[in-house]
Amino acid sequence: MLARIGLHQEMQKAKRDERRNVSGAEARYKAAQQESRSWIGEDMRSYFARAAISDRGFKERLVAFWADHFTVSGKNQRVLLALGDYLDEAIRPNVATTFGELLNAVVSHPAMLMYLDQVTSFGPNSAVGQREDSGLNENLAREILELHTLGVDGSYTQDDVRQFAELLTGLRVGEKGFYYDKRAAEPGAETILGTSYGGAIGKLSDVKGFLDDLAVHPDTAAHIARKLVVHFISEDPPQDMVEAIASTYRNTRGDLMAIYKTMLEHPASAGPMGAKAKLPTEYVVSTLRALDIAEEITTQNPRVIRNALQIPMQAMGMDVFRPSGPDGWSETAADWITPPALAARIEWAVEAAKEYGQGKDPRQLLTYVLGDGASNELQVAVAGAESKWEGVALLLVSPEFNRR
Repeated sequence: MLARIGLHQEMQKAKRDERRNVSGAEARYKAAQQESRSWIGEDMRSYFARAAISDRGFKERLVAFWADHFTVSGKNQRVLLALGDYLDEAIRPNVATTFGELLNAVVSHPAMLMYLDQVTSFGPNSAVGQREDSGLNENLAREILELHTLGVDGSYTQDDVRQFAELLTGLRVGEKGFYYDKRAAEPGAETILGTSYGGAIGKLSDVKGFLDDLAVHPDTAAHIARKLVVHFISEDPPQDMVEAIASTYRNTRGDLMAIYKTMLEHPASAGPMGAKAKLPTEYVVSTLRALDIAEEITTQNPRVIRNALQIPMQAMGMDVFRPSGPDGWSETAADWITPPALAARIEWAVEAAKEYGQGKDPRQLLTYVLGDGASNELQVAVAGAESKWEGVALLLVSPEFNRR
């Protein structure tokens, strides 16, 4: 993370020097920009490679789920540069810990602080705030309460948002990454959800104390339980499953492994396929796995990855690393299975089948990929295809393969 922060600072410095006509500044800027693009491209390659090649598919699904739950979108190059490390440092190591540990890791990561403009938030009565006439930014506080923990219908008020924003004012990003600056922190205690946190001088432990309490709040348990079921099971989540997961969450104080166990052992998890439409990432990754070309494709250079995967996915409606807002990607099938997005899926699938399906038996592939989930109509269509690749294409564009 430090190297990436330093690279962005060098780009900014070189650009300033270029405007001042400093000798060599243009070359420095171009070199730093090229290095930045290389890192971002490698992050994209790694993103697809891990999802498509890993033999721990459920873990990769969890990484994708939590990365979306705690959305950071590459709205500018500074944030985009931080995304790879955000996944590796905040999300990936904590998917099997507790929700509290995951929440703390996310909130203290430079990517999240930069994305939600926490780096521009100062306590109005702090030393820095008074000197620079800077103000309070509520973005991070609001999204933590509304999206990450209690939910939009959670038991909090606008005053809680503001008090929480004041509690967060010491969180900063510098040359050495994340740090706490008491000079920027709003002095005095903050009362949030009826409890007082902090004192005359702000401390990082005050922030952590509230996040720990927030992580085990009953509203957080209910919100996380429902979101897990909506993502993994159905847009219309079985209420008994949501309640079972929420109960485990409360009883274990957010132990994620216990929560996953409850979800996987619930009868609804063994229901028929097809309740959920695959997101473009899921569709692309499952195609790579089905055709056994994951390693061949994802070990290519970033330019190949961009042309073969990233650009087609943009046409399908998903610009990886750039969701449109902090609420992440939609879980609604109708938002993904639209005429333009479906046409993009079909076009990409046909090209993939032509390139990699010529030597495959589509009937065997159908059984391997869908098993009993293939309809009689699809089995007949695949078996009657004029060529092997056309049979493979029919499988890839089928409703059964586009849902999970």
